[in-house]
Amino acid sequence: MDSAEITLEAVPSAGDVPAEEWDACANPPFDPNSLSNLDTLSASSREVSKPYYNPFVSHAFFSAAEQSGSAIARTGWGPRHLIAKIDDRIAGIVPCYLKSHSQGEYVFDRGWADAYERAGGRYYPKLQCSVPFTPATGPRLLIRNDVDREQIASALASGLVALCGVSKASSAHVTFAREPEWKFLSQHGFLQRTDQQFHWHNQGFATFDDFLGSLNSRHRKAIKRERREAVASDISIHWLTGNDITEDAWDAFFRFYMETGSRKWGRPYLTRQFFSLIGESMSKDVLLVMAKRNGRWIAGAINFIGSDTLFGRNWGAIEHHPFLHFEVCYYQAIDFAIQHRLQIVEAGAQGEHKLARGYLPHTTYSAHYIADPDFRRAIADYLKRERAYVAEAGRELTGLGPFRKVADEAP
Repeated sequence: MDSAEITLEAVPSAGDVPAEEWDACANPPFDPNSLSNLDTLSASSREVSKPYYNPFVSHAFFSAAEQSGSAIARTGWGPRHLIAKIDDRIAGIVPCYLKSHSQGEYVFDRGWADAYERAGGRYYPKLQCSVPFTPATGPRLLIRNDVDREQIASALASGLVALCGVSKASSAHVTFAREPEWKFLSQHGFLQRTDQQFHWHNQGFATFDDFLGSLNSRHRKAIKRERREAVASDISIHWLTGNDITEDAWDAFFRFYMETGSRKWGRPYLTRQFFSLIGESMSKDVLLVMAKRNGRWIAGAINFIGSDTLFGRNWGAIEHHPFLHFEVCYYQAIDFAIQHRLQIVEAGAQGEHKLARGYLPHTTYSAHYIADPDFRRAIADYLKRERAYVAEAGRELTGLGPFRKVADEAP
């Protein structure tokens, strides 16, 4: 197959791509034969026994974000999904948006925009290759199994650069990519950026108490106390997934989301319809952790369930109780992951307070194409220093983690 057989186009909606074609690229069926020929784009930690699945890159998630009016041109997220085809058959996709601002991304470039505009440039529009409003690591070059993956990936990388020119965008930003994609894109002219989140890792724990036993005495006692006090006011905690998530539950969670989101961001990103749509199309991938007191829901957190990862997303509350946030967002997520044999809990963006709760620093990766060569040189210099800082901060924070050292006391 030569490169002339690959054609590229940008489509203005995920709805313009058949769901089965999108998902064949986003979450391709497991192919054990491919494991003997892992290339630079393969997931390095994939288990032999089951396929990789990331709910955020599914057609259902993008469709819900766009159909609900959450990620559309009017909100500054104009879909420009890049499609690679071979003989009119979709072989690869990059979920992409033409953006007029830098909100809802969690990889912060507002300083870049300010500097470029002070120098007389125009930073917006820009291309954002990501899952809207979702700081979760996952594939960004979505490629089906039965094609030459590196050839399609190269075409998509070149296509993003071309799409920048056609769209008169200043730049293209591939955020929360997997590390192999990050390295691959650097070979195609994209600058490398790192940042840090806090993730929990399952060390083969059978119970939450097993996890507690891995901590030093001070942190173990603190977590036990926080969990007791979180539910001290006759609060009960409930896990809702699948058919247990009713429209009444979504109504309650949306109230929490709006109340907390309005205080944190000024304007929450997701509409009420978004939650109904994911409830219809992917409720089996959703875990709502809900808190109830005196017969009514008072707080909750939404999580998404992947093949080996529980992704913590939004939290909200209409009553505020000591440590309830930690219980609903962090400890319940750990408990669910242990019971369902998930390996990782991603707890969302930022938050060094997660360290004391057993979530350790984890590097995240993004790749950036900057069209202006002078601006690109300035950004490259900045990123070199930023990567060194992120690496050093990660090492220091890991050393401050709550886990027992070899010389510590027994649990």
